[in-house]
Amino acid sequence: MLRFFTSGESHGQALVSIIEGFPANVSVDISFINTELKRRMGGYGRGARMKIESDQIEILAGVRHGYTLGSPIAFLIRNRDWVNWVGTMSPEPNPEGAKKRRVTRPRPGHADLVGALKYQFQDMRNVLERSSARETTSRVGVGGFAKLLLKELGIVVYSHIISIKDVHLSDQGLEEVSSDLIPQIESSEMRCADPSLDETMKKAVDQAIEKGETVGGTFEVRATGVPPGLGSYVHWDRKLDGQLARAIMSINAIKGVEVGSGLESDPYGSQYHDEIFYDEKGRRFYRKTNHAGGIEGGTSNGEEIIVRGIVKPIPTLRQPLMSVDFESKEPFKAQYERSDTCIVPAAGVIGEAMVSIVLAQAVQEKFGGDTLQEIQTNLKNYRSALKEV
Repeated sequence: MLRFFTSGESHGQALVSIIEGFPANVSVDISFINTELKRRMGGYGRGARMKIESDQIEILAGVRHGYTLGSPIAFLIRNRDWVNWVGTMSPEPNPEGAKKRRVTRPRPGHADLVGALKYQFQDMRNVLERSSARETTSRVGVGGFAKLLLKELGIVVYSHIISIKDVHLSDQGLEEVSSDLIPQIESSEMRCADPSLDETMKKAVDQAIEKGETVGGTFEVRATGVPPGLGSYVHWDRKLDGQLARAIMSINAIKGVEVGSGLESDPYGSQYHDEIFYDEKGRRFYRKTNHAGGIEGGTSNGEEIIVRGIVKPIPTLRQPLMSVDFESKEPFKAQYERSDTCIVPAAGVIGEAMVSIVLAQAVQEKFGGDTLQEIQTNLKNYRSALKEV
């Protein structure tokens, strides 16, 4: 079963990832994965760090001559900003300049204080370096590998932005979203499917910058080509929607997850649930609506998977909130670390990565196989069997 580990600090030498259980013979397009990393760095309202970094993966193991070997895949992504933090982040004891960036003022909304209490640190730099969203760069890299596997199986994962602060995509606009709009979404700095909302969303970000504030919003991840039967209704921890919810909630700044749509309108049950039909020609069951987001009873039903993530305004503010110094216990304005104003477009890209990883795991659980060819054969046989039902 596919699983992964990430390691590294925000201003350390590099981010390191290991993927275990990835099938053999999957073609690895390094330029595609690097493009995914670049997509994460984009979006209107990003901070100065994105101007410093130029994220690219360096594969260390598990890939030979452009194909996966079935053995653990190891890759790293170097932090270009490391040169400015060598003394502060050095693994050696008592390096020169180590105390210059010591942190004792916890920032509200971050892991600074709870991390220091948990691990009994006197310098919260130890916490914020790992709790930083910089770690999600590794996850996008892992998600790139998962996407390459899913693509071989006819599954495409994409995302778009539903809202930035109080600027929302209309209900009609939401109904019109499809994979056909991916070029439009990717050409937009806000990653919105409706180009008419770009400037209004940017204005909301600009207003926040002027006020020293930050803004949140909502992104939506969709997956097409997903066969019915992924996940399970049998055990709580194997439910696909539960796994997706956990994956999205694990992303920094996410405070809520919705699978499917329609709940915000407070509908009756007859208005929400998706009626079932049968296509005699295609020999398949289908639904004309998709309020369930492609999942019923914890199991994919063959419709497009739809998952939303609600992103809070990130807590690093140019006008810091009040806090208490960890050592003196005196009140201070919380420490400011350079940051973004809006990370919703980037969060959508990270959401794609996490959904892709979960779907790749679910595919392996359902169809097994040590190689891509085995999985493809098992999936093909399964799809054929469904037409005989």
